[in-house]
Amino acid sequence: MTVLDLDHVGPLHAEPLLGALAAHSLARVQVTEREGTAQESADRESKVRGSVRRLLDLDGLDVKVTVRIQDGGVSLELPDDVDAARVELARTAVRRWFDLDLDPTAVHARLGDDPRLAPLLAARPGLRIVGHPDPFEAAMTTVMGQRVSLAAGRVFGARFVDHFAPRIAGPGDLVPFPLPSVVAAADPAELQRAIGVTGARARCLVELARLFADGLDPVREDPGLVRRTLLAVPGIGPWTVEYLAVRVLGDRDAYPSGDLVLQRALGVRTASEAEALAEGWRPWRAYALFHLWTHESYVPGGGVRQTGDPRAGGLVPTEPTGP
Repeated sequence: MTVLDLDHVGPLHAEPLLGALAAHSLARVQVTEREGTAQESADRESKVRGSVRRLLDLDGLDVKVTVRIQDGGVSLELPDDVDAARVELARTAVRRWFDLDLDPTAVHARLGDDPRLAPLLAARPGLRIVGHPDPFEAAMTTVMGQRVSLAAGRVFGARFVDHFAPRIAGPGDLVPFPLPSVVAAADPAELQRAIGVTGARARCLVELARLFADGLDPVREDPGLVRRTLLAVPGIGPWTVEYLAVRVLGDRDAYPSGDLVLQRALGVRTASEAEALAEGWRPWRAYALFHLWTHESYVPGGGVRQTGDPRAGGLVPTEPTGP
């Protein structure tokens, strides 16, 4: 086993990372586990520890990786037979996934004077934005989760994986998320029946898969072009695009102002009110967003008790309206 300790600047808090991971882990694709008991978590002298396991596509090869997370550190484990070039690809992907290149100083300098955010920054000064290692998976599961509860979104995601990915024997086995080319070739009506979404949502999923199959690469392409391309898909609106901008594009000023969890955390009822309150947080609105989401949804627990279980409930960032 190859083990890499990944460096970072400033403090690093495991609890919100594990909470966010568990809230969005998809059965058979990603497994998030936490070590220790709730009582141990309440003990400030005890380090929170956990891990996430999944397959990473490293230059066309699906490699099982384990990322171990604890207060103050992140490490990456890969099989010994992975070549050096792919090890570096994995290192880069995991650093981006967990925002390990963040220097919290600039974020605190901009956000620390806001009375809404100051207590959250003081409680979690090293909060990182949890991204996603697979842009296609992130896009598809986000669309499946539009306007439904976390439980329903994860049920749709589990059905989607079961429909396209072969069932394999043995507890703990992982499968890759279905390829864009496979989903792009699907009949929307068949997809609708298989996973239980509306016909409009099934057509949106197939059209989105076609974009990725045709070469859409949100990580490497111009963010403005990616936003415009996604918005042109029937069934995708501003909330979805801004959410993906935070978790996939790495836009640290992205801000889905229509999000219901965000609005509740701010004590407002409209997107325009949320926008106005956040004007002074530029260019770091995504960090303010993640502090508010974390406070409302991801800790304590954040769904960790139901790791990988599509039946789990809980609060997640939620689109107010849409297709």
